Amino acid sequence: MTTDSDRPDDVRPAAHAVASPASSGSSGPSGPSGAPAGNGSTKALIGVLLAGIAGMVIFLFVHVSKDGRIHPGPTAAHAECTRGRPDCLPEVNYTDTAGVAYKRDQLAGKVVLVNFWATWCHPCQSEIPALSRAYDKYKAKGVVFLGVMTDNVDSQQLLNFQSDYEMTYPVVRANSDLMLSFNYPDALPTTFVYDKGGKQVFNHVGPLREADLDSLLGQLIAQN
Repeated sequence: MTTDSDRPDDVRPAAHAVASPASSGSSGPSGPSGAPAGNGSTKALIGVLLAGIAGMVIFLFVHVSKDGRIHPGPTAAHAECTRGRPDCLPEVNYTDTAGVAYKRDQLAGKVVLVNFWATWCHPCQSEIPALSRAYDKYKAKGVVFLGVMTDNVDSQQLLNFQSDYEMTYPVVRANSDLMLSFNYPDALPTTFVYDKGGKQVFNHVGPLREADLDSLLGQLIAQN
């Protein structure tokens, strides 16, 4: 499961970073050494500002709160992902159990969600209805869902499972190439989301909530 990162303690300038005129014994702009008294204060302020900017960038991209819910922040306009980069959608054979192939050029310009799961996985079972509702809501808006099944069940067993859990999105049977391309996810369910340019913008271990999917997918669809 994902681990939540605690927010860092507030950064404050150390007490010795600012030399006050009273403690330095000088009423002028310089301390005993002749250096400007505000020099340390300026450096400390710059450090605080840089730390604050870095923290805000991380927070605005994706914030995971202590309740485990995902709160994606504003997303920038997408840019085409350079093929071969590790953060790009892997170019492997995505063929679902109905025989439909999803090739890279067909996925270009679409938001793609790849979810690794198994029929025996209870957390997977719990998130399938939410994934299905999100798929039904966004499939006509340029979003592709691919459920990569990592266990080996026959076609009839899969159909029964899909009926029992109201599973509506395409299922792709895992193979060695596909698993290798995603670095063999070692926990289920694991979900990867790629923007319209094919760049990975989100990954998550554990079941997803429908509200979180709505927030994330809605922002990605709105990208130009």
